[in-house]
Amino acid sequence: MEIILIKDIPGLGFKDEVVNVKNGYGRNYIIPQGLGVLANKSNSKVLEENLKQTVKKQEEILKEAQKLSKKIGNLVLDFKLKSGSDDKVFGSITTAQIAKLLSEKGIEIHKKNITILTKVNAVGEYDVELKIHKDITHPIKINVTGDVSSRKKSKKIKKEEDVTKDDNKNVKNSEESKEQDITSKENSDESQPKKSKKDKKNPK
Repeated sequence: MEIILIKDIPGLGFKDEVVNVKNGYGRNYIIPQGLGVLANKSNSKVLEENLKQTVKKQEEILKEAQKLSKKIGNLVLDFKLKSGSDDKVFGSITTAQIAKLLSEKGIEIHKKNITILTKVNAVGEYDVELKIHKDITHPIKINVTGDVSSRKKSKKIKKEEDVTKDDNKNVKNSEESKEQDITSKENSDESQPKKSKKDKKNPK
């Protein structure tokens, strides 16, 4: 069904925009919440009149969006994730994280108006789209680097584990060697003939 939005809905559309939605979503959420109205003939005429009256306001909104787009420019956001030796990363980058980093730079974009175009699964650059106006989508990049320190720490821990294993192995081998020596000595003693009391009294 077609809905005329009365308010901006992140991820769907902006005020005075006509959007297509599922019947249930439109009738059970958008219309009851006062976020939009059914795009019938009467409401479409009202929209047309409203747009005529708000052309100046819409132009101002568009100018603000254009200013924001210019401010963003060729922005690259840096993220650091734990990575393996093959540069594959552990974890992921979310639109909420991107929105937070943008906010820290004075750029307010709702996470639902942010789209990561490809899955982040390795070190490198990725394309992201920011929907800042119904007529303006601005591209930026995110640069994902590997956490080298965590990789070194992991290698150090592994090395220490290997050393510990070697030490334990050496201790075990030493103990087994001692046990073998004791067993060998006992067997040697048992194989020696015992002298009788008579032999001790009358030595030849």
